[in-house]
Amino acid sequence: MRRIFALLVFALGGPAAAGDSVAFLGITLLDSSLQTAELGQNPAELTRLQLIEDLVAERFIAEGYTLLDLAPVQADLDRVVNPAKCYGCDARMAKKLGADFVLVGEVQKVSNLILSMNLQMRDPETGQTVKGRVVDIRSNTNESWLRGMRYILKTAFFKGEEK
Repeated sequence: MRRIFALLVFALGGPAAAGDSVAFLGITLLDSSLQTAELGQNPAELTRLQLIEDLVAERFIAEGYTLLDLAPVQADLDRVVNPAKCYGCDARMAKKLGADFVLVGEVQKVSNLILSMNLQMRDPETGQTVKGRVVDIRSNTNESWLRGMRYILKTAFFKGEEK
């Protein structure tokens, strides 16, 4: 019976449900591209990062999740370069906030043609990922970044059309 329940939970998209609280710690840009090394940070990419963070926050709110205020852990968060890979600091911050889940993401830019993005929802008690997806995108535009994140949200988190 337990196995059937576990399979059912997995098939329905995991244990997270609307009404749960989420500590969304943001999305980190990891840039190892030659373009940035030669020309410096492209301000348009920081704008794109904000676009997809806003998209994620708006979609979670539209689906009925409560995004928690990060002020109580802001000093901790400011000391971390990448909350998605900080040896469990994301889970510890989420626990401090009393969150049901922690949400972190990354966009890795290899070049203007090759980018990878991911979004992971974890259980703060165990640090285990309960939902998540990684996608590669080809082109460095507002539309490609938004399309990539919409795909992640649609296929890994909400299994359907946007609200």
